[in-house]
Order: sequence, then C-alpha cells, then structure tokens
Amino acid sequence: MIPYGRQDITQADIDAVIAVLNSDYLTQGPTIEKFERSVMTHTGARHAVAVSNATAALHIACLALDLGPGDWLWTSPNTFVASANCALYCGAQVDFVDIDPQTYNLCAKNLEAKLIHAQQANRLPKVVVPVHLTGQPCDMAAIHALGQKYGFKIIEDASHAIGGQYKGEPIGNGRYSDITVFSFHPVKIITTGEGGMALTNNNELATRLGLLRSHGITRDPVLMTRPMNGPWDYQQVALGFNYRMTDIQAALGTSQMTRLDRFVQRRNDIAQRYDELLTDLPLTLPWQHPNGQSAYHLYVIRLQLDRIKRSHCEVFEALRAKGILVNLHYIPVHTQPYYQKMGFKQGDFPDAEQYYREAISIPMHVNLTDEDLQFVADSIREAMSS
Repeated sequence: MIPYGRQDITQADIDAVIAVLNSDYLTQGPTIEKFERSVMTHTGARHAVAVSNATAALHIACLALDLGPGDWLWTSPNTFVASANCALYCGAQVDFVDIDPQTYNLCAKNLEAKLIHAQQANRLPKVVVPVHLTGQPCDMAAIHALGQKYGFKIIEDASHAIGGQYKGEPIGNGRYSDITVFSFHPVKIITTGEGGMALTNNNELATRLGLLRSHGITRDPVLMTRPMNGPWDYQQVALGFNYRMTDIQAALGTSQMTRLDRFVQRRNDIAQRYDELLTDLPLTLPWQHPNGQSAYHLYVIRLQLDRIKRSHCEVFEALRAKGILVNLHYIPVHTQPYYQKMGFKQGDFPDAEQYYREAISIPMHVNLTDEDLQFVADSIREAMSS
C-alpha cells in the first residue's frame, strides 16, 4: 500500500517524546513554549499559540477578531469544512469566493468583484479566510490590499503550508494577514500527532488567543479584573475552551521542526519528478505561481476527461485497486448537505465544482522512493488507458 500522505518519525522524535514522558510536565509545561518559539523563529512571527488542532486554531482566531452574530466570513469552497465551520461556531454567516483555475486557491479577482456587490448591498465580510491549498500560497498581497480597502480582517488558513514561501518570505510571517493557522495532523508537513497553531504579530490578539485556548483563565495579575486573593489565585476573564496542546505533542513537533526545510525540499523534489513522469499524459499538473514556493502537502492531478475513455471514479478506483491510496481534496464545501440546507446549491461556484470533477490527490510524502514514484506514474498511465 502507498498512502497519499504519511508521517516521518525518527528515533530523535521518539527520544524527544520519551524525555517529556520522564519529566515533571506532560501538559502545560515548558515544551509548549519551546515548540512555539521554534515556529516563531522559522516564520518570523512575533507570537505563536499552540492548540489541540487547526480547527481549534481557526475557531479562536475568529473569536479573537470578534466575529459573531450578524457578521460574515468568506472563504474558498475548495477546502476542508473547518475553514467555513469556524464562522458558524461563532454564530456568524458564511459565504464563498470561487477559485483561481490555475492555483485552485481563492481567486483575488473573484474576491474583488464579490466585494463590490457586497458593498452595494451593505453586506461586506468581517473576516476573509484564504486557504493555501496543497501548500501553494494565495495571492496574499492582492487580498491584503482589498482588506485595507474594504475593511475586513484576514486569517490565513495555512494548514497545508508550513515551510512554504510567498514573495521570498516564510508563510506565517503575518505580513499580509492578522492571524495565520497551521495544522500538524500526521499527513501534514510536520506532525504533533494532532495539533495546530495560531500565529500573529499583534500583542492584543496574542493575549486573546492565549486566553481562549485555556478556558479564558489567567494567572497574570495584569489581565485580572479584581485584586488577587493570594498566590494561588486565578481568574476567568473570558469564555474560553480547553484547546490546549500537550507537552508530549509539542516535543514531537519541536523535534520535527529541525527537519522542516528538508521535508519541504524533498516534497518539491518529488513534485518535480512527478512533473517529468506525467508530462505526456492527458492530465493537468500542478502549476506553481512564481511568487511562491509550495510546501507541497498535496500533489493533485486533474484528469482531462474529454481525452480519456474512463471516468473520474473509474481511474480513482483503478489506482486504489493497485494499492495506491489516492484521495480527493476536496469536495466543495457548499455542496455538502449541511451547507445546502443553508441555501447553497450546485452551480454556485463553477470553477471549484469543475476542479472537484477532475481532481485526484496522488501520494506525496517524504518517504516515497524513486521506485514508488515510477510505480504511481505507471499505474496512472495504465488506469487512464484501460
């Protein structure tokens, strides 16, 4: 079996986890801050708040930006449902902006057109969530400029993109957004088992994110609203959640961060090899925007269905039958039953829907061998020609 994604765990990772297991702190200890610092150092962000998963990071990011009832959040339909659900958790409403057919990311030109109409209807978004699908960054400079013009806040959903770059700078540095979110699920670039992180350069947002992560409770006298009763005192000053990451997870993440650059380079090398092996097939291969370097969480091929005799599903099933555990990222959010009950329907975002009809995520992880890549390519060729 060749999975589409897989973690890379070394003895150094295992030793780091065991060291924490043998320490005094399994959670709420010093390893959390050590992991946060390692990501801050890599990205250049001023603050990082490690949490239990990226969905939790999206949720508290929305709350930190005061998203709530009566507000709108816009995101890409071509994403995992969490990018939209985070608005619903806050009582806000969701809408979508169709994708760029080349990058598969939220299209800045479509965003601008939608904003013009929304301004006329007095229904501008409070928050926009660009999603760096597959690890390729969105056109963040253009989106940021629109944010300045129309007054919305920006949460970068970079769940696929730690280690990638935009305009020569690390994704996550916060130049074009208020908050950036990373995911550390096992199939992502680095892993903590489960985990996520919210990064920001804003001191107030960082304080709010930290409170929301842990029940809204503080032991910091500066944040307390009444005099301390004693050295044991803590005060709940906001309604937060238990979204904490453990020191066990953070130890794994800290160890993995030492190999992040190597992981991203290997993923880019694999992508280049796939480009070479698949170039003569009736496929649309991933296009890399010259403004960025993808972290290549995913390598997505699009079938040119008018040039082959087999259906999308037949090719997918043929590859699975070969032991290649391909996947599809993603079913457009607006076509999910829950969202269709809100009034969304097929045809609302045609470019995302066309992508879905053609896309297959083929294996992409650092432990793939050259033989694996050749087998995948040969199997695709066979599946499409049968």
